[in-house]
This record gives sequence, structure tokens and C-alpha cells, in this order.
Amino acid sequence: MIDRITSVRVVPVVVLHRAEDARPLAEALLKGGLDVMEITFRTKAAEESISLIAREFPEILLGAGTVLAPEQAVRARDAGAVFALAPGLNPPVVEAAREAGLHFAPGVMTPGEVERAMDLGCDLLKFFPAGAAGGVAMLKALAGPYAHTGVRFIPTGGIHALNMREYLDLPVVAAVGGSWMVDPALIEARDWDAITERTRAALVDARVA
Repeated sequence: MIDRITSVRVVPVVVLHRAEDARPLAEALLKGGLDVMEITFRTKAAEESISLIAREFPEILLGAGTVLAPEQAVRARDAGAVFALAPGLNPPVVEAAREAGLHFAPGVMTPGEVERAMDLGCDLLKFFPAGAAGGVAMLKALAGPYAHTGVRFIPTGGIHALNMREYLDLPVVAAVGGSWMVDPALIEARDWDAITERTRAALVDARVA
């Protein structure tokens, strides 16, 4: 799972209000060359959308985002997600995800949270909210005492096409997460071609040496 994410280095953070949009969205991302996605547990359509994509697009590495409670981790796994993320660090959720067999990236923004996450066995962490929490400068600071442990980060929150490269240039960053490729306005308008183009452009930028 981690190898798949670090190979593409971009994780689209998807908010779906209509399960019927899941199929064309998945097709748009695949057409753009991306086979990884995170569907957030913020809407009533999330679980059904995950289930549909898991069933019809097994080639996609599918994750659930905004997993805030242990029962959500179980529901995400049962729907077909293979990894999950959260905005914060909640030990019962980490344990529930582990028991469910989900690869889990809890959210952190301080050294204490990084150490707590490591104690819980997590070495891939969501740095959130990246922009508000100090961005690239904060990640550079965290890399000092923690990079040698092998811990890596997926910064999310305030990431977009114009700043993603600054984050990806940091060795401690495994990938970036963001919604600019899958802007809710584009999903609402069902502008799948625009999503494909943004995805293709993001992958090009992510692979620049």
C-alpha cells in the first residue's frame, strides 16, 4: 500500500454527495493516470461510493478519509477500503483500524503527536492541517528529530497545484493529499474531463525530479 502511494505521490481527497458520481469519477481519475483515491466519510454517500468503486474498479487503491470513530474503520473495511486516514490522532481508532486490517495514517501536527503515533505503530502519518500548521517549514523541523526513524508524512490541507512541489521535494514527504484535482464544484457539475486534465497535470508535476 505504501509503495503504491509513494509511487504516484498524489492522493486525491474526494467528497461525494451522490453515489452515482463514484463511477464516472473513478473513470476520470484512471483516465488521468491515477489509481489511488481517498473518499472521505463526511457524507451519507461515502460508504456506498466506496463499495461501488471497490467492486467495479479493483485496480484502484481505495482509501477512506476522515475516519473519526472505531465503527467507521470497520465500515470502511467492510465497504472495500484498504487504507484509511484521519485528521487527528485517536488511539481507539488506530486500534480499530489495525484489528480491521486497514493500513491507517492518523493525523498529526506536533512532535508529541508524532511520537504518540509512532508508539502506536504508525509510520505513515497525515500532517494536517498542513498549511495552517506551518507547511513546509514545519515539516522540515519535524524531519530533524524523526526522519531517521523512517516515519513519513502525507501533508493535507492547503495543498494545491502551485505548492505541491515544495512539499514533494522533502524526503520526509511520502505523498501529498488534496482536493484541487477533484474540486467539489467540478464533481457537482460532472465535469469529468476537467478532473482528468487536473489529475494528469498533477501527476506530471509530482514526477518532476
